[in-house]
Amino acid sequence: MIDKKEFLLQSIIKAYIEHLEPIGSTQLKSMYDLEYSAATIRGYFKKLGEEGFLAQEHISSGRTPTNEALKQYWIGKLNFKLSGINIKALEYLANKIGLTVFLKKEKSEILQNLINVENKYIILEFSSFAVNIKFSSALYRFLNDLKQTSLEDILKVSKDVGAYELYSAINQTLQNSDFDIFNYKEFLNLALNYDFDEFTINRFLKGNIMDELKEGLYFDGFLPENYIGICKFCKINNEDVKMFIIGELSKDYEYFLEQITNF
Repeated sequence: MIDKKEFLLQSIIKAYIEHLEPIGSTQLKSMYDLEYSAATIRGYFKKLGEEGFLAQEHISSGRTPTNEALKQYWIGKLNFKLSGINIKALEYLANKIGLTVFLKKEKSEILQNLINVENKYIILEFSSFAVNIKFSSALYRFLNDLKQTSLEDILKVSKDVGAYELYSAINQTLQNSDFDIFNYKEFLNLALNYDFDEFTINRFLKGNIMDELKEGLYFDGFLPENYIGICKFCKINNEDVKMFIIGELSKDYEYFLEQITNF
């Protein structure tokens, strides 16, 4: 059971996410029919401000949650698993709310065979697709040792040893068939506003970033301090998919995730 201060903090965060404006003590009491007096709420607001969870632009204005408060709020709210996703609802709500969503199918692929094409090309045959790269005897011997290895491990090893042509060829094939971006315009606005370099932009737009993500939440250091990234595993049309959502901390992610699973 949460204490009064935590309850009021969660209440003002919820109200702020809904209205995106400073919230006063009387307003909060009225919105949620709280049993506490406005004076009591103001007292807790003052404590929460001193602790770095609420901000107040002017002495007579309401409060807004800080980035730290919003981060802690979402850490507590978004720790549930997802099941099936409605892709049409996802596309509609990503645009409506102002989020960018990256989707990449999770493939259980194995390197099954190698074909040497007259010492000019190597064809790598995976479980459901194939890629070709320029032949080199050293690379051919190296890949022979990786037969029956998973796609994920081959991507990691190829990157670690500097086999960038192989890494790029696999990623390009996967991008063409198994990677989607919804509301990429929102991401481009983010990239321009925060001066992302071309390398970083391409990591997102080409889907390379998806290979590095584990399920969980991502904050500053990875994204600007007022943004959040949410990585979830889910199913779309009975296929395993990794989903990565990016947007401002003040967006209603709980509503978004509920709606795309219950649409």
